Order: sequence, then C-alpha cells, then structure tokens
Amino acid sequence: MKKIELLSTFTVFPEIHQLPNDVLDLMLKAIEIRKKAYAPYSKFKVGTAILLDNNEVIVGSNQENAAYPSGLCAERVAIFQAGTIFPTNTILKIAISATSDLKPVKKPIPPCGACRQSIAEYEIKQQTAIEIYFMGESGEIYKSDSLSNLLPLGFDKKYL
Repeated sequence: MKKIELLSTFTVFPEIHQLPNDVLDLMLKAIEIRKKAYAPYSKFKVGTAILLDNNEVIVGSNQENAAYPSGLCAERVAIFQAGTIFPTNTILKIAISATSDLKPVKKPIPPCGACRQSIAEYEIKQQTAIEIYFMGESGEIYKSDSLSNLLPLGFDKKYL
C-alpha cells in the first residue's frame, strides 16, 4: 500500500476591490445576476459570469425546482449557455458569487461537485485552464488557476 497526497493551491484576495479590474467587472456581473436566481426552496442564490476569448460575457443564476434534481446551479446554467451559443470559443474565466436569505455568507462558495464535473468537461475540451474566482456575498475571494485544482481526480472521456 502507498499513500498519495494531493495539494490544491489558491490565491486569496481579501476583498472584492483588490481583484484585477477585468475580474472585478466579471464578479460584479455575477453578483448582479445572482439577484435573479430562482431559489424559493433553499433561499440560496448563486450568480455566475463567464468570460470567453471573444470578450463575450455569459451569465447564469441558479434555477430551482420543487423536484430538487430538476433544478440547475448557476455555473451549469452559464456554462451550458456558453457552450450552446459559442461552441468554438474558449472559456477564460468564471466568477461565482453566492448569498442566502437565511444567513450571511461570508466564506467563498466553490462550485458543487456536479458543476465541477461540468466545468471539467469544457476545460478538457478546450485544452486550456479556466481561472475560477469564487466568493460569498462579501469577504475573501478565492482564485483557482484551473478546474483541475478543484477536482484533482476528475473523470473524463479517457475512462470511457
């Protein structure tokens, strides 16, 4: 038997105004679109903004459903829309912001497992790392240089 150790590294920005200007603009779009989230059950609202290599920005917010598995997270709403409208463009950056109507969200909220797997598909497809920035409603912002940093033992087409 042997042990392996996996290490994930993040850059931490203490607050939103310390982000690079292009990322700040992207995060502000994520914050704005999260206000349009349909989250009557969880009261947990997430917004995502995606920057493509053609400078288009695609946004998405979570969309819940009474049959919980039928809803979609903000990240998948946005990334599937980007893949549909701009299938040949490269995703450069993703900004994610989350808040709750029930309690303050002061810690960065990363993509859930299903969203990580969906983002991984596009990172592998385009063969280029996607920068991912995530935050709560305020406070620190974490930056991951790629999705593989968030999902180091990912599943992809090579296993099929």
